[in-house]
Amino acid sequence: MPSSIILLITKDPALSRLLQTAVPESSTILTASTIVEAMRLWQTTTPSLVVCEGPPQSVMPLLEFSQQTTPLCPILVIAEGHSVRDAVTVMRSGAADYLVKPVTAEELRTVVARLLHRPSVETMPALHDRFAQIISVSAQMNLIKQLAREVAATDATVLITGESGTGKELFAQAIHAASPRARGPLIALNCAGIPEPLLEAELFGYQQGAFTDAKHSKPGRFQLAEGGTLFLDEIGEMSATAQAKLLRVLEDHVVDPLGATRGQKVDIRIVAATNEDLPARIKAGQFRLDLYYRLNVYQLRIPPLRERPEDIEAILMVFLERARRERGCPIRAIAPEALAILKRHDWPGNVRELHNVVEWLTITCKHQTIQPEHLPPSVRPLPIQSRAQSEHRPSLLDLGLSLEELEKHLLEEALARAAGNVSEASRLLKISRNTFRYRMAKHHLRPHR
Repeated sequence: MPSSIILLITKDPALSRLLQTAVPESSTILTASTIVEAMRLWQTTTPSLVVCEGPPQSVMPLLEFSQQTTPLCPILVIAEGHSVRDAVTVMRSGAADYLVKPVTAEELRTVVARLLHRPSVETMPALHDRFAQIISVSAQMNLIKQLAREVAATDATVLITGESGTGKELFAQAIHAASPRARGPLIALNCAGIPEPLLEAELFGYQQGAFTDAKHSKPGRFQLAEGGTLFLDEIGEMSATAQAKLLRVLEDHVVDPLGATRGQKVDIRIVAATNEDLPARIKAGQFRLDLYYRLNVYQLRIPPLRERPEDIEAILMVFLERARRERGCPIRAIAPEALAILKRHDWPGNVRELHNVVEWLTITCKHQTIQPEHLPPSVRPLPIQSRAQSEHRPSLLDLGLSLEELEKHLLEEALARAAGNVSEASRLLKISRNTFRYRMAKHHLRPHR
């Protein structure tokens, strides 16, 4: 048998010694104590087999990373304690086999020999657990994923909160895929991306003749999600009228299409998400308290990236490996100094911002290792002189305006500068014309010439 490279991830010296007796003599065993360290080793070599010891939640980032590598490599997971649920989880996420400690030398030798002789895994598609695509090594995020997996098995309404870019939509997709409704549709609607006058029609549908342009009846997102899940993103931006109708659907499971004389029963699950502070919007009279209680049956708060800096390298590695597989990106590693800069960055855009940084690096960096000077200026710390200059710049906070007031002033200024032309004003603020019109309606503004 040709020489094989075995990558072992464990902190147990006994397992390392046991593996030595279970692999062919010509094999080379590389050992890593953590998942992130294993990813670094994987970037510089091509293992024939990966043996990973640990609980399923901690193994998930490695399983997702393995899906990006070429050629694909079988992964043997060894866990403490028997759990059918854990075994199903890791196998659905791409593991080649699953063993429970204590493992005997004969058992390990049999499995290793079979996996090393296994046909090309590229021709063996596996069911993929959507939770594995949410990369994390932090205990905080692994707990959130475990809670999400548990609530997915129920039919409860879920409210996902967190800053923009934290992965709320990924959680919604994973909850649907792991639920009994997985065979049904997952229908998504961004409540902030549709102008208020059209939102009700999009949600609840309409009958022919309900309004001037309604030449044909059209089902709404509720009807399209029948038997599945409706994901309502940016739920905090929903109008008062739409909130009242949504409340009825949650209470009675009845939808009233525009122009209809009777309601329609629907069988759906609601997963809602927001980056807004809903209790604050309730106090301001912008969100219904009764709707909040209906939505907040089970809440998942996705922590921002700055609260879990230990996840940064694992996410970065998966993004880089994906870029290397798709576009031949030469980057294989990141220098400790560059990683330290990324961990100190505040990440206001969270994982989405980190993805943008990786995209920038794949275009500009031609080296195999990312150095501090390769990082984009947006994440590099300012020189001392620049920091001193920035401290004396006027701050918008000094104006004493609320976010709502500041938004209104910006809209008014853009309209004035564009002489009332909404398209030009929206270009000035770098937002879509529909979004600009929605914000105008929100602040009761009218274009004037």
